Amino acid sequence: MYINTGTKIKIGTRESALAVWQAKQVQDFFTLQGISSEIVFIKSEGDADLITPLYAMGVQGVFTKSLDAALLNNKIDVAVHSFKDVPIQAARGLQKAAVLERHSPKDILVYKSSLDAGSWKLDIGQGFFPANNVHRTKYTIATGSIRRAAQWKNRFPDHSIESLRGNVNTRLRKLDESNWNGAIFAAAGLERLGIRPKNSIDLDWMLPAPAQGAVAVYCREDDFSILDACKIMNDKRTEICTTAERDFLNALAGGCAAPISALAKIENGIITLKGNILSPDGNLKIESEKFDIVKNAGTLGQCCADDVLRNGAESLIEKHERYMASANNKVNHFCFSNFSPSKQVIHGVKLIFNAAFKKEKNLILHE
Repeated sequence: MYINTGTKIKIGTRESALAVWQAKQVQDFFTLQGISSEIVFIKSEGDADLITPLYAMGVQGVFTKSLDAALLNNKIDVAVHSFKDVPIQAARGLQKAAVLERHSPKDILVYKSSLDAGSWKLDIGQGFFPANNVHRTKYTIATGSIRRAAQWKNRFPDHSIESLRGNVNTRLRKLDESNWNGAIFAAAGLERLGIRPKNSIDLDWMLPAPAQGAVAVYCREDDFSILDACKIMNDKRTEICTTAERDFLNALAGGCAAPISALAKIENGIITLKGNILSPDGNLKIESEKFDIVKNAGTLGQCCADDVLRNGAESLIEKHERYMASANNKVNHFCFSNFSPSKQVIHGVKLIFNAAFKKEKNLILHE
């Protein structure tokens, strides 16, 4: 039981509008219990540097390290994170206190409003593309995520990808001011702030980052009073699904910056997990889908990971590490062009290659 000492609980958060929105949801839960709290702003390394690609900054914990330090130094009592940003291994002395109910885990494409909206359509079998055959049109799409870039290039190898950093409002402004044809965002971020543009479309074919759309609350592991106060926030369904997704990530790469995606859903007592890993350039994709009853959800992430590992995921992880070693020596934006994809199915796992695979050594990537 939470012991009210008369002091306010300090809720640590980043300064972006989305982070503040998430912190206020946590504050509302405390208020429902009659617990006083205040929001404390902590600047993260990822917020301070909006130029360097995320992969070059180390990726793991780039948005959470400062909040972790504030927790361990007793400057705050809880830290609120976008769960997809949280490293698999929590900092020593900290623990997850709650996972809030998940919003949309989807990625969306915001396309330039100057384009004729009627010329865009969603084809259930092929994904999102303009009616004038986007596969042969040299479009430029912006994203700061190597995962999104790899999946986009896998589907549209003739497109160019530009790096895009900043909070959601900054990225929308950059898109509007650019000559890009569109940019990829997490649906949850734009929808939570009520700023999702009309000129946007769900990318149902694109698997999200593990735990995308979920908010996690962390506290000190010996702060049992705070832990008890957070119990009311925890959504069990979201916790089960995000745990399976993060287990998949952990089994493959321990949270490295490789293009790894996963999404779990529960329906009628059955949990289904889809996961994939791609080469950074999108040339190769290995994917798996597993299901089981919910009580066995704890083994699903590992099972799905074992499937893709049996079919070559380890070589993709090694390839990614070589890419990152090269990219960190020469930071540049990546642009792939004139690749013609061919497809194969091996042991039920789809592998997608590009004929220009030999050019991989010249490609520099942005997260």
